Amino acid sequence: MTTRKRYWLMKSEPDAFSIDDLQRVGTEPWNGVRNYQARNFMRDGMKVGDGVLFYHSNAKVPGIVGLASVASEAYPDATQFDPKSDYYDAKATREDPRWLLVDVAFERKLKRTIALDEIKQHADALGEGFPLIARGNRLSILPVTAAQWKFLLSLE
Repeated sequence: MTTRKRYWLMKSEPDAFSIDDLQRVGTEPWNGVRNYQARNFMRDGMKVGDGVLFYHSNAKVPGIVGLASVASEAYPDATQFDPKSDYYDAKATREDPRWLLVDVAFERKLKRTIALDEIKQHADALGEGFPLIARGNRLSILPVTAAQWKFLLSLE
């Protein structure tokens, strides 16, 4: 039995970690996620080999800038245990970690940024409730359907 490959959009601020950074290191733990729904996507939804649209948020031109893939199953985010980390969580313990992460592997940079404004212009093609353009959605990890993935890449 083969499992269906899933697709995700993962946001990162380029000043903190950009597609160029991922290209340089190859594979990186996607740490610092402190939203339960995003954590649950990593824990319950993501599988090795799933496709990732790498999205620069809080950028001059926010948008999809590259492709990556999920490179590990979810495991505890070590930053939650480090009091010096911005992502420290005093309630987390090694026996009962609260926060997880997956490793993400670089695949390629897009030929051009698919800007958020352009994505919004295609709301009808992406279907009702595409989470990236849904009002009030601030999640750093969003599920993407196979049809949405294919359509977004066709914009490149």
